[in-house]
Amino acid sequence: MAMFVHLTSAANAPRIRRSGIRAVGHGQGGARGVYCFPVLPSYTLTHQWLRELARFGSRGGLVAVHVRLDDEQRVLVGRYGDRLLDAQAAVPASEAVRRIAALEDPRGWEVFVPRAVRPREIHRVRTAPQVSGWRFVPDAHGTRPCTCFGCRVRGGYGSRRLRERLPHPLDGPPPPAGVLLARIAAAGDPGDPTALREALHWFSMRRRGPLARLGRLAAHPDPGVREELAWTVARWSTPGVTELLTGLSADPAPDVREAAREALASR
Repeated sequence: MAMFVHLTSAANAPRIRRSGIRAVGHGQGGARGVYCFPVLPSYTLTHQWLRELARFGSRGGLVAVHVRLDDEQRVLVGRYGDRLLDAQAAVPASEAVRRIAALEDPRGWEVFVPRAVRPREIHRVRTAPQVSGWRFVPDAHGTRPCTCFGCRVRGGYGSRRLRERLPHPLDGPPPPAGVLLARIAAAGDPGDPTALREALHWFSMRRRGPLARLGRLAAHPDPGVREELAWTVARWSTPGVTELLTGLSADPAPDVREAAREALASR
């Protein structure tokens, strides 16, 4: 029997003891199952995913669920990035343990069981210290973090200070609203399209905005500005956004109409 450890929120422990582990994780190809890692002689390597998973929050901390699987149970094994490329290998559970144990550096590797784990396969559930493992990626310490929209974790600890210290040229943090409004005013009337689109790009990162000051851009002669305006206000909670998008959905330019209708559908 091959032994693995699955890390999960402590709030799930009673249900796991009673009913097993649900197949909620999404593996390569969209398969549903359970992520785990072999129990190795090294405690640190066995629980290497602790700090990374803790970044996303958990109720009552994380617990380690030890699972015994039949040696012939088919699983997927590979590095995290292999999952994104559908390149993880399908092997028996015993072979997955052998492959990972033989690696010089198994950090970032994972095993995916393409089904739920049954209650009788649960060996034990115990608390685990929340200080083991790496964060973000192995060897991330000492590497300049990326603050682009795709890499940053919204609401993560220290994320605002990190973005202010290492601003991204495209993804902010955005200048203050007053600065952006001054740029729009300086662009003239009707306004330079390039300068207006740049200011609207920064406004799109906000949850609310000065709709009364920007609404006039819905009549700008450049369709690119009108389209950017639709995407800018799409996620705003400011009153009047729906009415503005409804007007833009009847715009003469097809790209503007499409942007406004998609923005309305997403609200």
